[in-house]
Amino acid sequence: MEDLDARRTVVPRRAGPDNAVDLAALWWRSRQASIPSIPPPVHTADEVRAWFAEVVVPGREVWLIGEEGAAAALLVLDGGWIDQLYVEPERVGTGLGARLVALAKHLRPGGLELDTFQSNRGAQRFYLRHGFVVSGTVDDDNEEGAPALRLRWTPPGPPAAGTTRAG
Repeated sequence: MEDLDARRTVVPRRAGPDNAVDLAALWWRSRQASIPSIPPPVHTADEVRAWFAEVVVPGREVWLIGEEGAAAALLVLDGGWIDQLYVEPERVGTGLGARLVALAKHLRPGGLELDTFQSNRGAQRFYLRHGFVVSGTVDDDNEEGAPALRLRWTPPGPPAAGTTRAG
């Protein structure tokens, strides 16, 4: 039988100012665990905490999945962009990121874009599995100055006239 507490942990909720420190810590742990697949952060942990508290949480649409007061995954939407998507390192592959991508698609039914480091093959595989396609490259449009790929998700449209959808 499914554990109701486990199911409850995958329900995203909007983050508020009281979540900023926890979200910054999650972001930092995830970034550190991803080195060398992605470049190390160019800011200190204290600067990241201030950025979350002063810029990210108050100025963007931030969602989290948490348990017992601790964030296990975070999603930051900025207009039609997935600006940030991070999962607690030991929870990668458990469906939390997929749940947040599904939420982003629901909230932005017209489509989404994101950039990911070219070196981050795991993120590329993840987004491609979730219907994103590579739409271009970005040479230095990030603080790390690292090459990135731009990915786009466009919702499936109705079949073209004279065609049928297999089903």
